[in-house]
Amino acid sequence: MFTGLALAYGLSFGLLYAERYVSAKAIMLGTLESNLATSIAVLDRLPATERSSWLDRLSRGNYRLVLGPGQKGIPDTSQRGAEIAKRIEDAAGHKYPLRIESIPSGGNRLQGHLILSDGSPLTIDVTPTGIMPLAQWLPYVFMVQMALLLLCSWLAMRQAVRPLAELTAAADGLDPTSKRIRMSESGPREVTHAARAFNAMRDRIDHYIEERVQILAAISHDLQTPITRMRLRAEMAEDSPEKDKLVSDLQEIGRLVQDGIAYARSSHSNGESLSRIDLASFIDSIAYDYQDTGSAVSVVGTVHGTATTKPHALRRILTNFIDNAIKFAGAAEISVEHQSNSIAITVADRGPGIPEAMLEVAMQPFFRLEQSRNRETGGSGLGLAIAQQLAGAISGSVRLYNRAGGGLAAEVSIHEPAMAGRGAMIRL
Repeated sequence: MFTGLALAYGLSFGLLYAERYVSAKAIMLGTLESNLATSIAVLDRLPATERSSWLDRLSRGNYRLVLGPGQKGIPDTSQRGAEIAKRIEDAAGHKYPLRIESIPSGGNRLQGHLILSDGSPLTIDVTPTGIMPLAQWLPYVFMVQMALLLLCSWLAMRQAVRPLAELTAAADGLDPTSKRIRMSESGPREVTHAARAFNAMRDRIDHYIEERVQILAAISHDLQTPITRMRLRAEMAEDSPEKDKLVSDLQEIGRLVQDGIAYARSSHSNGESLSRIDLASFIDSIAYDYQDTGSAVSVVGTVHGTATTKPHALRRILTNFIDNAIKFAGAAEISVEHQSNSIAITVADRGPGIPEAMLEVAMQPFFRLEQSRNRETGGSGLGLAIAQQLAGAISGSVRLYNRAGGGLAAEVSIHEPAMAGRGAMIRL
């Protein structure tokens, strides 16, 4: 845009400059013709003895009259020479033989040679004047205008691309697990149509996910009754190895169903109200519960401070992380680090970890990392997915990363509603 405007501005300036040059040349040639007509007529009528005293009076800024043959030159065949020769001939009334020559050492100088009525030679030394010089302040005005043009172009393009930047940010932040503010549908017509299309697309995505979760919850709930009847019938059967295998299989199916129901419920955990908790008591209670069952769960460092969140959702997230750490590494460490306007709580282990290329995939429902996790440990692959759903419900997000020296660390970040107005963030 700036290039186009600069070219148009330069073209206008060039046209005005060319028009000024043509006008100045026309004025110069017209003045030359009228003044020369008078000068030649006066010299032709003066006695030869008085002509020399009148030369300076009759000369002008763009020509000088010289009695005699003048300097030796070369014939001039240029268009400029033809224009000046025509003006001199018109001024002399075509009564005197005229010869135009160019003076090589004189730059733009031309000399017209003619013979007066009494046979005396007269030389007209013409120095054509160019266009009037530009004012010294004009370049500065030109630079200021170009700077203003650049600023206006930048502001115009910024206003034009701002809706695109907002649309890009909304698309990058599109996350079905978190609640996002809808795009504003105000502005130019094209922007309004794009915002409405984006909001409609997000609504359809939310509807599809909601429908999928409802189907999962319905199937999982309906399966509980037949599974319970099958377990009762298996329990009443005679003891045998087949009975034990059947009961084990039914228990495994029951766990899968329970995990499916938990995953479906995790996306609808908004019913829990916010409350302020003491972080030290909250984290210690989780660690003590695991220690009472003989699990190696420890709290590293000193824990202090409070947070406003949904305690049951947060507890479920941390217990899922701890269960994974105990299952695959045998122990878990909970650490708390206070940062600027935030708190980081990490559940870490020294297990086999997860390949870097599969850290994001590990958050998907029903996904199991068979390369690093033993199939015999069981599980449905829903623990991390449930944690992610719950984190979205409390305005947070889950992150996994491998520890230096081996092992996996799980972290979830949330915004504390009580301090959101001041931009505070709690990372758990």
